[in-house]
Amino acid sequence: MSAQRHTFPDAQSAAEACARRVAALLEAVLEAGNLASFAVSGGNTPRILFERLAPLRLDWNRVHLFWVDERSVPPTDPASNYKLTKDWLLSAVHIPERNVHRILGEIAPKEAAHLYTEEIRRYFGLDPGEMPRFDVLECGIGPDAHTASLFPGEPLIDDREGIAAAVFAPQFNQWRVTLLPGPLLAARHVLYLVSGADKAEAVRAVFHGPREPKTYPAQLAGLGAEWFLDEAAAGLLE
Repeated sequence: MSAQRHTFPDAQSAAEACARRVAALLEAVLEAGNLASFAVSGGNTPRILFERLAPLRLDWNRVHLFWVDERSVPPTDPASNYKLTKDWLLSAVHIPERNVHRILGEIAPKEAAHLYTEEIRRYFGLDPGEMPRFDVLECGIGPDAHTASLFPGEPLIDDREGIAAAVFAPQFNQWRVTLLPGPLLAARHVLYLVSGADKAEAVRAVFHGPREPKTYPAQLAGLGAEWFLDEAAAGLLE
């Protein structure tokens, strides 16, 4: 499946469209009588997404929330992706606590990755070697074309068997826990929300650069994803 690209005048309108798409995809799962799984990312752009998503009508009691990645910080730390989601989404929609599957950023990263992997396995009822299939997985991209916490040159970009792992991001001097390529590639729907001129070169490289996920990690899932871009981020696309 090739990527679908939607370009909007600004970050707010891109986030609004992405939020409506997320809600529609989750609603389709719920209408079929199933629980829905939604994995979210951190950063500034998802905050706008959460703002737009919170007012939309959805049976959040049947949505299970996961994270694409997390910084190794306590859940009250301003850098915590969980805190971002709590402040801008959870506080507004009141997803039951049992439906919130956070990464434990306050414990040792490798242990947090192990526990998160086991929680995902339990939720999806996975047999050994099986990958979870998140219904909706929301990603972003960095100016270096990283996605999740898979940065250029990261050896784990070649891993197709693991579910989550601890990674060290030297440019931030920070440990993180991230989903690995397997779950990104297995997700039913992957949505990229990207804004800002600082992302334009990375977006161009994903679509028009050589196929090199080790150099452009967002190529992993991005080439089969649905993209919501503002005009600044899409500025170098043909």
